[in-house]
Amino acid sequence: MNKLANKVAVVTGGSQGIGAGIVRKLAKEGATVVFSYNSNRDAAEKLVNEIETLGYKAIAVKADVTKTEDLDFLFKQAASQIGKIDILVNNAGVFTFQPIEVITVEEVNRLFSTNVFAPMFTIKSALDNFNDGGSIVNIGSIVATSAPAAAVAYSSSKAAVDGITKVLSKELAPRKIRVNQINPGSIRTEGAQKAGLTEELEKGLVAGIPLGRIGFPEDIANMTAFLASDEAQWTTGEIIMVSGGAR
Repeated sequence: MNKLANKVAVVTGGSQGIGAGIVRKLAKEGATVVFSYNSNRDAAEKLVNEIETLGYKAIAVKADVTKTEDLDFLFKQAASQIGKIDILVNNAGVFTFQPIEVITVEEVNRLFSTNVFAPMFTIKSALDNFNDGGSIVNIGSIVATSAPAAAVAYSSSKAAVDGITKVLSKELAPRKIRVNQINPGSIRTEGAQKAGLTEELEKGLVAGIPLGRIGFPEDIANMTAFLASDEAQWTTGEIIMVSGGAR
């Protein structure tokens, strides 16, 4: 515990699901965590209260990651309330599974705005308030390489995140800012269940996972904490599958 003591972290899309799991883990490891939420204020406030009850520190900021003015506001809030940041986790994302026959320009724009442009411009907005020697962790997806049917837009958007990570790991290396990525497999979250992850569908997914179970937000959070810590200080440009062995 406390591998992130005295660190300041910003997590996008942190009120639910994988993001909430990451916020909890980073806070428990000693970081002060600022996280963004877009619409679910109740969930954000509940998470802040949960973390503060445990004796840790978290701050929720309403921000739409597809708007550069909101991103600037997010980092100004972090800087004014806490100081320069050491860790950035680009977690906010959206998904859809649609065959090419029905996909629309509007849906492709929605996916790319949140999954590609947002992490790129989040990093840009963060840099002025970022400590040299910090860590950026992008949350991608296994679909970038597994490329399932009926996911042409979603898979393409997540493949683009792979490129962002590889390029910026080199570009930000002179500042000793490490840039790594986690590509989760199938994760049981509130969002996935609302989108149709039934018990029957989960059984089908598990059949293709060598380790024999669905993933949980904690699985992604644990790897995030490692990449954010000094234990990974010689690791950058890596894209790590956290998927139970599924490829």
